[in-house]
Amino acid sequence: MAEKKREQKPKDPKVEEAYAHFKAAHENMHKAFEAMLPPGVVEQKRAARKEILLGLRSMLDSAIDHVEPTSK
Repeated sequence: MAEKKREQKPKDPKVEEAYAHFKAAHENMHKAFEAMLPPGVVEQKRAARKEILLGLRSMLDSAIDHVEPTSK
């Protein structure tokens, strides 16, 4: 089955410039927010996020093991 190719519109330089400004603003807002927090909070937040993701990984691994047929 042949897939239709989408026509790519030429990139508008004004849109690209606006995107760059929005991205810079986003990064600066994060830096300003982190500067208001006590030292160590950002590292603790990252560690907590990692633990949540590891827990989700374990739950998914368990669910996959549960639905896979056992090979004997």
